[in-house]
Amino acid sequence: MNYQLFRKINNLAGQSPILDVIMVFFTQQIIIIYAIFLLIMWFNGAKRIALYTCISGGLALFINYIIALLYFEPRPFVTHHVHVLVQHAADASFPSNHTTGVFALAVAVLLRKNLFGYGMLLLAVVTGVSRVWVGHHYPFDVLASIVVGSITSILLYKFTFLMEPFVNFIIRIYEKIVIFLKRRISK
Repeated sequence: MNYQLFRKINNLAGQSPILDVIMVFFTQQIIIIYAIFLLIMWFNGAKRIALYTCISGGLALFINYIIALLYFEPRPFVTHHVHVLVQHAADASFPSNHTTGVFALAVAVLLRKNLFGYGMLLLAVVTGVSRVWVGHHYPFDVLASIVVGSITSILLYKFTFLMEPFVNFIIRIYEKIVIFLKRRISK
């Protein structure tokens, strides 16, 4: 079933040059878009949300790393003849780091009631589809990644109080650096 669903999605590659460009863009550039979202939040009064979001993404990717050590699934292009729109190393397919990361970030922002979260969630869905479209992941890799990223962010949201001292520390350091730089510039 996983491979059959993969074929249905991956066989769309090469049918529409516009969709191929969009899917390749999401596969290759989504991290830049998310970084821009986080920077906008940081510099527009949502520093805490940006930090909690980064922590969620980092922890979710660490969990992926552990999963990949315990279970190896070869990428679709290693075991099957598929449409590959972007070259990739023949490392573990399961789970998808791209999808895990973007879902962790999107869910973390949504839970903190920031409107950017809705846009980020939409981009995360397209990113997940793009990973199958370009031939890098099976659909179940993407679904598992949605679960890992989302659950990580939900659990960290429930235990925000544990991260609070670290977040406060980072913000204090940032504020001290800004004050220092302002003094240096004004001299």
